[in-house]
Amino acid sequence: MNSVKLSLLCAAAALVSACSTPFCDAPGGLCAPGSSNTSVAPAALPPAPVPLPKPPPEPTPPPAETFAVTLPGMAPAAPPRAGAGLTVTPDQGPVRMAEAPTAGSAAPIRMALLLPLRSETLGLAASSVRAGFLAAWERDRDNITVDVIETGDVAQDVLASYARAQQQDDIIVGPLARSAVAAIAANPLVQKPTIALNYPDGHGMPGAAPLPPQMLAMGLSIEEEARQAAQWAAADQPGSTALILSTSTPWQRRVAAAFAAQWERHGLPSKTVELSAPDGYLSDPELVQLRARLRDDPPGLLFSAMSADQTRQLRGALSDGVSTEPTNPIFSTADALPPPPVAAPAPSLRGLPIYGTSALNPGSGSNSPTQELDGVHLLDLPWQLQRDHPAVMVYPHPLQSNSADIERLYALGIDAYRVAREIGRHPVGRFQLDGVTGRLSVDFGEGAASFERTEQPAVYQNGVARPVTP
Repeated sequence: MNSVKLSLLCAAAALVSACSTPFCDAPGGLCAPGSSNTSVAPAALPPAPVPLPKPPPEPTPPPAETFAVTLPGMAPAAPPRAGAGLTVTPDQGPVRMAEAPTAGSAAPIRMALLLPLRSETLGLAASSVRAGFLAAWERDRDNITVDVIETGDVAQDVLASYARAQQQDDIIVGPLARSAVAAIAANPLVQKPTIALNYPDGHGMPGAAPLPPQMLAMGLSIEEEARQAAQWAAADQPGSTALILSTSTPWQRRVAAAFAAQWERHGLPSKTVELSAPDGYLSDPELVQLRARLRDDPPGLLFSAMSADQTRQLRGALSDGVSTEPTNPIFSTADALPPPPVAAPAPSLRGLPIYGTSALNPGSGSNSPTQELDGVHLLDLPWQLQRDHPAVMVYPHPLQSNSADIERLYALGIDAYRVAREIGRHPVGRFQLDGVTGRLSVDFGEGAASFERTEQPAVYQNGVARPVTP
């Protein structure tokens, strides 16, 4: 069963490759899916055998009260609370979540959440986004109705579902797959506010077609993390030459190219080295050659476009350069020649600054030691780094999540709801949001929409990625 799940995750990575960490190839990559620690409603008391005095009313639960969310691989969540207005119709098309309007509430808004829940490759990712989205909706309904619309992988299926959602809903959130976002962006269908959860191929590159004015893309992008890492490193190490390390894995090549382009914008020199990685492990002979190169011509810093395991290998190779052979042989009085001079030990390369992306943070479910990454700089979501963050604390966390990708997609669902709610209440204008996926800046309703996410910098200390202020 585990091998089946792993193969599905790897297939999903290829389709949702703009997410912060692709499922298999980039731990911490599906930028673009999570779980929950929650409370459930108390069970009703059995009828008393004799009349009792009416008990005092229970106090109103505090604002941070949450609900149980069921994610893939978890035990079923508790039934919905009475009066929650939640209707679930499994395997029968759209699932409607509705609540009756209350007096004095804000104007009603109908949201459609368009996700590939019927997809074999993206179903797990979609379920995680949905769980996060509904966790945020449960926290702040605000007279908002949510229609969860299930689709498959075929573009025509997604387009037909999108067209139907535009007829009955005010805001559409989704789709999730990069190809589906591209299909909608290229179609003249977009007439209502649409919050895509990914980016079409080439988005943000020179010559790329702009998105429709009513479409905002807010997926998790590991390339954007690389650009932010370049800005951070340039401020920390001014004037330095960067050595960029990657393998031939497609997502790593994209990350390396994004860092190099941003580094060049700062007017700084860089070199890129692509290492062999048979079966995912870096080639030992190439690491020996790299270590010798770094000793002869050390750069100002390294950027690792690789995974956490591969970067651990790199750190180990940089620390193994000191020879253990004796350097002071004992000569007898009969020796005619003096002993050779003692060679100074080669300087350690372990202190060379290393920067990277969220791919270096495999999450709490990883069994690999992370102490070997101490001192490495990275970027990741507040959801992964700051459990005491004001926004992070008020949402339930997955009960049994062993995947950082699942956690990140769950967090994406939370922020997608919060952005959709803000646009629904204020369709035109700019706003900022201290989100669980980063500090968000949104401009919507006047010309082309814009979205920017600033992620949290961190440095490994004692095996833990700890937030820092750059």
